[in-house]
Amino acid sequence: MSLTLHGYWRSGAAWRVRIALALKGLAYEQVPHDLRTGAQGEAAYRALNPQGLVPALDIGGAVLTQSLAMIEWLEETFPTPALLPADALGRARVRAMAQVVACDIHPLNNLRVLQSLRRDLGADEAAVSAWIARWIGAGFAALEGMIGEQGGDFAHGAAPGLVECCLVPQVGSARRFGVDLSPYPRIVAIDARCAALPAFRQAAPESQPDAP
Repeated sequence: MSLTLHGYWRSGAAWRVRIALALKGLAYEQVPHDLRTGAQGEAAYRALNPQGLVPALDIGGAVLTQSLAMIEWLEETFPTPALLPADALGRARVRAMAQVVACDIHPLNNLRVLQSLRRDLGADEAAVSAWIARWIGAGFAALEGMIGEQGGDFAHGAAPGLVECCLVPQVGSARRFGVDLSPYPRIVAIDARCAALPAFRQAAPESQPDAP
């Protein structure tokens, strides 16, 4: 099966899917769409993803949108190594932690929201930075406690999975915007463990073909 990921090197959502693909050892092609120039809004790309957002995953005959849906499809189609626990309670807990990032933090801090703050509401860079830090901080504070309840070297157990697919890009975003991570030692430790793994290095923004 051929896999083609439409994305952008610095997109957090595309980064999540790259991590999942790398953890599962899957080969794929990449087609970059430069978000800085609005390439994701062009008609040819909207034919693939009507939202005009990255990523999109062409699985050969169908196109998937929304990063968590793509990762769930990968998990169901290529079940090993597993990104979700075997038990239903564990899966629910892992999905909840992943959704703190994907549903509560990231959507408030993505490019189109930040552009709207500047353009439509007249926010200056100090206000935008405060906005970013507020929502990352709120989500990370919750995640720090949730991770602490699970134990293990990673968010849930002894190996990285769905949570790390979402968490590592969000930590990268926090660092990019200068958010203080010292209140979240568990998150920082997990990010460091992931950074030592080949799959995460392969998926990192600076390793992508469209990175400057």
